[in-house]
Amino acid sequence: MTPDKAGEMTIDEVQDEIIDEFSLFDDWLDRYQYIIDLGRKLEPLAPEEMRDDALLAGCQSSVWLHASGDAEKLEFRANSDAAIVSGLIYLLLRVYSGRSAREILDAQPRFVSELGLGEHLSPTRANGLNAMLEAVRHHARSAQNR
Repeated sequence: MTPDKAGEMTIDEVQDEIIDEFSLFDDWLDRYQYIIDLGRKLEPLAPEEMRDDALLAGCQSSVWLHASGDAEKLEFRANSDAAIVSGLIYLLLRVYSGRSAREILDAQPRFVSELGLGEHLSPTRANGLNAMLEAVRHHARSAQNR
């Protein structure tokens, strides 16, 4: 299951919605718990989808990412063996899955900075989040160049 975008919201509207949701939490322990809870909503990948060629480099935990579609609409499926990373994946899929390559490439992931994820994630998780963002953008660039 790809996270629902509540109809046809723009990437910016989805990011605003995520920022609003996180504003309900006063401290980072609650925010971490919310991220973990979001990760539990990800559709599990089938064992055959958890192949080495689908593993993202740059992530300390295992992250498997699958992209399908074309420049008009890219769909992403992903999961991780780590709870917080799974929640971060959920957020990325919510923002980017079901979008055109152009929308993905034109959008800045401002929810990352506005939520303070860079400062509150461990350096290895922050690197992993950047690797996931770059992988999504790479798939968008590839789709656009086909």
